[in-house]
Amino acid sequence: MSEKLLSRDEVPEELTWDLTDLFSDDEQWEKALQSLAEDLEGITTYRGRLDEGAGIFLECLKKQERLTERLMRVGSYAGLKLAADGTSQQNQTQMGRISALRSKFSANSAFIRSEALNLPDGTLERYMQQEPELESFRPFIRRLLDFKPHTLQPETESVLASLSEVLDAPSNIYRRAKTTDMKFEPAADSDGSEVPVTFSAYEGRYERSPDTTLRRSAFSSFTEGLSAYQNTFGTSWGTEVRKNVVMADNRGFSSAVHMLLQRQEVPLQVYNDIHDIILGELAPHMRRYARLRKDVVGLDKMLYCDIEVPLDPEYQPQISYEEASELISGGLAVLGDEYRGIIDAGLTDRWIDLAENAGKSTGAFCNSVYGVHPYILITWTGSMRNALTLAHELGHAGHGVMAQRTQRLTNCRTSMFFIEAPSTVNELLVGEYIMQQSGDDVRMKRWVVEQLLMTYHHNFVRHLIEGELQRRIYALAEEGQPVNAGVLSRVQGEILDEFWGGEVEIDEGARLTWMRQPHYYRGLYPYSYAAGLTIGTAVAEDIRTEGRPAAERWLEVLQAGGTKKPLQLAQMAGVDMSSPEAIRRAVQYVGSLVDDMQNSY
Repeated sequence: MSEKLLSRDEVPEELTWDLTDLFSDDEQWEKALQSLAEDLEGITTYRGRLDEGAGIFLECLKKQERLTERLMRVGSYAGLKLAADGTSQQNQTQMGRISALRSKFSANSAFIRSEALNLPDGTLERYMQQEPELESFRPFIRRLLDFKPHTLQPETESVLASLSEVLDAPSNIYRRAKTTDMKFEPAADSDGSEVPVTFSAYEGRYERSPDTTLRRSAFSSFTEGLSAYQNTFGTSWGTEVRKNVVMADNRGFSSAVHMLLQRQEVPLQVYNDIHDIILGELAPHMRRYARLRKDVVGLDKMLYCDIEVPLDPEYQPQISYEEASELISGGLAVLGDEYRGIIDAGLTDRWIDLAENAGKSTGAFCNSVYGVHPYILITWTGSMRNALTLAHELGHAGHGVMAQRTQRLTNCRTSMFFIEAPSTVNELLVGEYIMQQSGDDVRMKRWVVEQLLMTYHHNFVRHLIEGELQRRIYALAEEGQPVNAGVLSRVQGEILDEFWGGEVEIDEGARLTWMRQPHYYRGLYPYSYAAGLTIGTAVAEDIRTEGRPAAERWLEVLQAGGTKKPLQLAQMAGVDMSSPEAIRRAVQYVGSLVDDMQNSY
């Protein structure tokens, strides 16, 4: 008999995040939403006045920031509720209202960028000299000036801002279909028992099941479910690509990739180096690892769904949430009392949603809310792997809190390029700590190495292959090639074939992996995992070898938030991302992990 997933209402409260830190209930949220909607017009009182002087410009920026903070709070409440239960019509409606409000705010405040950039050359620099408090807005103003060559007329910018909800439609269609419409047939395990298949259950449990019958049956069900929606998802992603190509052309960028990299403040050469070096030089190591997995597990063939099958199927360490909390706290002690206090608060004060229920968003994420605290979504299955995933998300949380304690809201968020570095550092430090605590337990140490290799597979292989898919698809789109499901599956298969070199059979399910992630709707997000992992690998190694001095450098980086460009933040941490050697250092580390795994057998 198949196991029935709980509805959200059936989940024990202690397994859910505490949204009352945002609003006590829906009624209070409703009042805050209505109040914000009424106040949004306030920002327009500064329209046409930014040339009146530094004081008016400062007032306008502070007003925008206050409204942004309020919008962040009401938006997070609705977004977190929807992530916890995407099947709820009420949650969908609340999020829809937030989308409309964001669109209105974007339209109302669009004049700030266009009017500021239409001021005579040197005006913004003079304003900062005249008004000392504007100095704290310097990073924001720097980004404004960098975008000046690509700014359109004020009226055009206002229209585009008012259409933000429409322009976000491809992403919204994808997320809505994924969480509420897609259904999968049950899978069968080796005993003939049926189990329910959902996005979260497949990616969180069945994909790594040691039961080959279950793993392949679940993948077959998963593939069938994906296939039914491939044309819808292909159209939504194709529309997203076309939108960016057209937008880049109208703004005077050389390509959509140039436009999206400009937002990240990353040079094209670094973007290309990350793809070319990692995919080219990591492939031989991962092929070795695939051959080892096939031989050790005794598979008849290596299918795409077998890539993460446990090497030691009989050894699947389990851990309670409480035990995992102690491990994580201990592993991050090297980062000092303040940082550890943040982590401990997150683990004990219900910042984290652990439940598994119908309609819950897949994967894991962290959403930091300025003036409140971060929220983390994860589906806790009791696997030791959950501990490493949670350590990863707490890296985002720690970064968010450290930045918020030292920076104003406008300066808190760092570039997408850097955003995965803090989470990687945490995951690697906790992994090392688990190995230290395991003593002479060879199986546990080997298991940890396997988990670290899984992290590198996800970020250096899976996500970077997503990035390579983006790179190739945007190149085709720039040439006028329509983007649809057939094109996406074909290019996806070509990249996978090139990377795995025949060691892994690339079947229909593998070619449909482009359907599994929402990252494609967030600019050039996929490759940034590899960028962050490259930085994080170097920083974690420095902390392990140097100890407190390296940890202190890293804490200063976290506190800097978004006040510096991402390559400058990496440089502060001692990593030169403009050099290919920094990337090769991370690839070599992965090779050493594969060596360790081979030698253990």
